[in-house]
Amino acid sequence: MQVASFDVRSRWFLVVGIVCALVASACFYPGLGGQFIFDDVANIVKNDALHIQKLTLENLLYAAYSFRPGHGSRALSMLSFALDYWRGGLDPRVFKATNLLIHAFTTVALVAFFRRLLIFARWTPRQAAWAALVLALLWAVHPLQVSSVLYVVQRMQALVTLFLVLALWAYMGMRQAQMEGARSSRYACLVVLFWVLGFAGKEDAVLLPAYTLALELTVLGFRAARPGTEKLLRRGYLFMTLAGGLAYLLVVVPHFWSWGSYPGRDFSSYERLLTQGRVLVTYLGQILLPLPRLMPFYYDNLAVSRGLMSPLTTLPAWGLIIGLLVLAWRWRARHPLFALGVMLFFFGHFMTSNVINLELAFEHRNHFPLIGVVLALADLAVTGWRRFALPRLPAGILLGGLVLMLGGLTVWRAHSWGDPLRFASSVLRAAPDSERAWIVMSSVFVDRSAFKPGADLDRAIVITSEGARVLPNSALLPSNALIYKSINGTVASQDWDLFLSRMRHATMNAQNKGIVWTFIRNANRGIPMDERGVLQTIEIASGRTAFTADQNLQAGAFIYNKTREPGKALSYFHAAVRASPPDDPGVIKLIAQLHELGPQDWAQQLERARQDQARIVSANARAITN
Repeated sequence: MQVASFDVRSRWFLVVGIVCALVASACFYPGLGGQFIFDDVANIVKNDALHIQKLTLENLLYAAYSFRPGHGSRALSMLSFALDYWRGGLDPRVFKATNLLIHAFTTVALVAFFRRLLIFARWTPRQAAWAALVLALLWAVHPLQVSSVLYVVQRMQALVTLFLVLALWAYMGMRQAQMEGARSSRYACLVVLFWVLGFAGKEDAVLLPAYTLALELTVLGFRAARPGTEKLLRRGYLFMTLAGGLAYLLVVVPHFWSWGSYPGRDFSSYERLLTQGRVLVTYLGQILLPLPRLMPFYYDNLAVSRGLMSPLTTLPAWGLIIGLLVLAWRWRARHPLFALGVMLFFFGHFMTSNVINLELAFEHRNHFPLIGVVLALADLAVTGWRRFALPRLPAGILLGGLVLMLGGLTVWRAHSWGDPLRFASSVLRAAPDSERAWIVMSSVFVDRSAFKPGADLDRAIVITSEGARVLPNSALLPSNALIYKSINGTVASQDWDLFLSRMRHATMNAQNKGIVWTFIRNANRGIPMDERGVLQTIEIASGRTAFTADQNLQAGAFIYNKTREPGKALSYFHAAVRASPPDDPGVIKLIAQLHELGPQDWAQQLERARQDQARIVSANARAITN
């Protein structure tokens, strides 16, 4: 089958595509100010490996493989952060400007992808060109993109989207050549290259085969000039689908599944999957009704689905999802673009809306899936336009108005991201029951105070105390209030009573567990934290969750050196020995210090415990060998 040529034959198409990309990126310009937020801090601000002064190969490699949660993955993203630091230090504007540039490149790539796709769907070249420009612009100026473009660390998501779009564009070029009986190796090499670069941005690139399968099931139809190629495509995708399904059921699910609560969470795998139905419908709602007040950024207040009717929206949400998927399958021949769009949206959420222990919701996860929604809505709109024979002029005016509306909302939302106080205020208005929103709001004034008594710290205390009142299950807010009041010298016994009561019942997630180390760190900095209160906090946390070896050492050292009850440190030292390998340098150093400075009996007890641990490890190793 002959397919129309996809070459860009006129300069205007490329020029207009670049103009669209620049206009879209300009909508985010008001958000270049502001500051690093949330995961930016751990991955960029506190990641010393990125803070390079000289462009040496050693520095660049060290920075590229410094993504600790991914054990050195996302090398391209991390390398780009290091280069931004090298040219501008920790100036958020420099990092955000790079994100805007990537967004512009992605928009241009998306124009080329849409044009090629629409010609495959039998649109005329002229129709495909104009529609590609409009669809790419709608995607690029959608307010939901603010979380992907101005949230600096989500450059990872932006990069993987860029290279996935390029890989899909190249894949269609390869398939066009196969349909024409021409050589396709050049495009095949580009597919592999862009896929590898996508992996260097983020692991979401693993979904490329799912996206190409969606293309084959809808627009491409496994067609090829040579019958052998068509048969190979069908059998190859069948094999990949079966192999992927088996790998998911036999490897992924057993590895990540948890019938009880995930570590640091208050929900199980089953409950997470149930909740994702409501999350996906929420995403669709935000796309269809893109009001900034419906995009709070923080979703720590999201109710977990404990059953199909708890909350009541769980079952209807899953009913809607199943209905859309069934409709897409039945319409894949009659409305291939609609079916493709639905598949791209749900395939795009396959990793994050699954059994992996991730945050329940994040807006930036829609960066690629939004492409699918744009396609599906465009197909429905064109079908309606043709059925009712609507004139072109009103349709053009409507599209122009839609682009202006989305762009205006994006400018509005981006403006709130351009200043810390505006950002915090907008987030708190959108999610008044979010613990993180209250913390961000109070942090604005804490930063202004430089942790010194005064009007700004007083304001932070008022906000934090109000948040603790609004959220009766929060332990983090009253803990922060304790720190601020301790600096001000206004802390009262009832403040500690409130916090300790919350600590005894709050979920021991990472944030609440981290209160212990925040208290210890502030006490070591000289903030007059109540000794008894800090000790009780350590005891409550250690009784409700497991400490690592290093955390036990840290807790024991604080108790021994900073409290009037040093004897309580021994149990934490013993726990550190049990939780660490026999040759752990921290444990060895502790025992040596105790031998030198005392108590000697502690040193002897811990040394015996370490030797017992060594014998256990050795016996286990022999048992495995045998």
